[in-house]
Amino acid sequence: MPVLAEDVALPLLLGGELEILGQLWVSSNNAMLGVVRADGLAAACIYKPVAGERPLADFPDGTLARREVAAFLTSQATGWRIVPPTVLRDGPFGEGMVQLWIRADASVDPVALVNDADPRLRRTAVLDAVLNNTDRKAGHLIPTEGGHVYGVDHGVTFSPVPKLRTVLWAWRGLPFTEDETAVLGMLRAALEPRTGALTTRLATLLSRVELSATRQRLDRLIASGVFPQPDPRWPAIPWPPV
Repeated sequence: MPVLAEDVALPLLLGGELEILGQLWVSSNNAMLGVVRADGLAAACIYKPVAGERPLADFPDGTLARREVAAFLTSQATGWRIVPPTVLRDGPFGEGMVQLWIRADASVDPVALVNDADPRLRRTAVLDAVLNNTDRKAGHLIPTEGGHVYGVDHGVTFSPVPKLRTVLWAWRGLPFTEDETAVLGMLRAALEPRTGALTTRLATLLSRVELSATRQRLDRLIASGVFPQPDPRWPAIPWPPV
């Protein structure tokens, strides 16, 4: 089944009637499987209410849903379609993140994609460096039947402190391609204070300190021209890695 186009999925996620089907038992933040319906259209989705977020020592309480939406908006700005359509809206358990459910291709093992350094994951590695993703596990990668690979679970991103933890270190130290460099430059321009289009969209989701840190990360990535190396002050791989 093809994934709904963003221009169809986003209004549906924002304004559709949200029905909860059940809770995902593997979730640490009370994520729920649901369905949104509007005007004869229906789609499965994931709903993560702010009220269900587990307090973390290194992220402000009640901010994970907003970080998920900020990650989608940043992904959307790249044009790479890594993060599925994601919105912030009210739901049966209060405000939360609602994201389009992506059906995985069961014949493709995400761990094998990581171990084989599948080139489709390069862009995800670039995006994670921008987002300062502290939890890129193999299980957060969703290969689809069409060959595209999505990435999900971006609640612990955009920390102003360097915390990149990922299973996608295969390209560490390698130079960015021209396309990757161009996208990094475009993101940096879109994050200009006050005037950047992405700044305007992220300002209601992230703090000024977090936005400033994101600009600084982009500046460092553009100046170095290469994928980042693991930081010895921080665990390089999340646990568990799958």
